[in-house]
Amino acid sequence: MSKVIDIINSRQAPFASFELVPPLKGSDVSKLYQSIEPLMELAPPFLNVTCHRDEIEYHPNGDGTYTKLTLAKRPGTIAIVAAIMRRFPVEIVPHVICGGASQTTIESELLDLHFLGIENVVALRGDAIPGQRYFIPEPYGFVHSEELVGMIRNLNQGIYLDPTVKNGLSTNFCVGVAAYPEKHFEAANLDTDIQYLKKKVDAGADYIITQMFFNNDSFYQFEAQCRQAGITVPIIPGLKPISSQRQIDLLPRTFHIDIPQDLVKEMKKATASDAAYQAGIEWCVAQSRDLLQHGVPAIHYYTMGKAENIRAVVNATF
Repeated sequence: MSKVIDIINSRQAPFASFELVPPLKGSDVSKLYQSIEPLMELAPPFLNVTCHRDEIEYHPNGDGTYTKLTLAKRPGTIAIVAAIMRRFPVEIVPHVICGGASQTTIESELLDLHFLGIENVVALRGDAIPGQRYFIPEPYGFVHSEELVGMIRNLNQGIYLDPTVKNGLSTNFCVGVAAYPEKHFEAANLDTDIQYLKKKVDAGADYIITQMFFNNDSFYQFEAQCRQAGITVPIIPGLKPISSQRQIDLLPRTFHIDIPQDLVKEMKKATASDAAYQAGIEWCVAQSRDLLQHGVPAIHYYTMGKAENIRAVVNATF
């Protein structure tokens, strides 16, 4: 097993890593494998696996009242991680989120991952569920992701939530955290957001992976401000090739990011779907090459369950 921070520090050349979205509940595991196989041809040193909290739905009863149902839309992280490990010889980096779980539940999940031999996690707060304007933690849950980072660091020292546990098993997690080059939408400004990020690093984060962006100048400004704030850990930029004109409207709404006007024009000029698809690849290739020229240690690609455009970008870049 290799830790992500060791991979970053030991590599003589930059590399590509990828983020996977678990299939919807009811899907065959073979579909998950089929989405990974094209990526394995690119020899990634690790794959990230996202985590999705349960969703709340209200079903009408017919008498004017509603029944609240908690629904899991995707298989659990442990099952997905175990399935990938069984099939592919690659480091798996599961996301662990604060949302929808108590501290004790999260601790148990971390110990399960440790028993599987996992040494890498990404610690995230997670988003508010549909219908909530702001993130609301579960009872006895974490409010901020730096609290989750602190728990992981405690487990690495054999310190558990239950103080009666003495000489407990020490985990061996390397911890990644998320950052937002254009700031998190809840933050007042970028400087404030970077101070929140520094809290995560001070709590024990080993490296940072950014949210997707489409203007490299935003990343360079963000990186410079991070260094000025005293953040010294590696920062890996995250990219995604736009694959359709529809995503021009969808991605900003979903991820609170900006789409440069030049990219919008290129996508709007593409009158056919395959032309728009190619325009997205070309923009991402140009971004990737520019980032590598500026000395980034790696580039993290968000696959969104699609591999072909990612493979085209990586083959043209690395």
